[in-house]
Amino acid sequence: MSLFETTEVLVFFNVLLQQLGAPVPAVPTMILSASLSGQWSGIFLLAFVATSASLIADWVWYLAGRYYGYRVLAVLCKLSINPESCVSQTESRFRVWGPWSLVVAKFIPGFSTVAPPIAGAVKMPILSFTLASALGAFLWAMAALLAGWLFKEQVNSIYAALQDNLFIVGVVAALICSFWLMWKLARRDAFQSRLKMPKVPAVEVLAWVKAGQSNLRLIDLRPAIVQEAEPMAGWLPANAESALAAARAWPKSDLIVTMCACPDDVSAAHVAGLLRKQGYKRAKAMQGGYEAWLASKQSN
Repeated sequence: MSLFETTEVLVFFNVLLQQLGAPVPAVPTMILSASLSGQWSGIFLLAFVATSASLIADWVWYLAGRYYGYRVLAVLCKLSINPESCVSQTESRFRVWGPWSLVVAKFIPGFSTVAPPIAGAVKMPILSFTLASALGAFLWAMAALLAGWLFKEQVNSIYAALQDNLFIVGVVAALICSFWLMWKLARRDAFQSRLKMPKVPAVEVLAWVKAGQSNLRLIDLRPAIVQEAEPMAGWLPANAESALAAARAWPKSDLIVTMCACPDDVSAAHVAGLLRKQGYKRAKAMQGGYEAWLASKQSN
């Protein structure tokens, strides 16, 4: 097997693993592989290989989202070192760009893995999904490959220098990764400590609804595209900003329940905390979010 054939296999599996969610960056591999290519046909072949690998991973996540719904996003975000970022960025990008955000998703770390299951959860047509995902993957791959091709002399010089000082490079890289991980974990712990507040079980909220509690306010904080696909009667569809704006018209004594479909109820707890700061002392997040609400309705 030739060196170039080896880079093709390496690019395929590197891209496939990254798009499936593994923490293995694929862009450096594509840049280096392009710098080793001797002609334009090789660049396009590498782009085809990378696009195919990315599309396979996207189909896996799309089908998972289509069959398991929004729960897949909760699982993905639970794996995130910073769940606050995962939830808020996913919601805002899909609210602004819609499912066609798949075209630019590859250029945004983390979002490229989260976008396909949402597309499946909202039943985006598979042909539209495939076209958007393939286009985004091809543009992303070509950007990295062209960079490697245009700057192949510099890339090869850097690669040779790294090989000559492999131990020092490894130590520096390990230190940088360690400090980065500690910083991220510290941010995660700080964020989660801010969310420690009383939560209300879904069965209790359902009991209030059935009893016709007059001062009960229910706020649905799922992403807008999910709210449209799966509307909930009696719940006010909102985001953090619109929820706070709507609450200004409510008495401070109202019982407000926030609900999301995110890991550890982070969005619901965050908005409930903001409402409490504004004087709504009875604002609470619903424990378990959307899945708990569905389970409570089925058991009753």
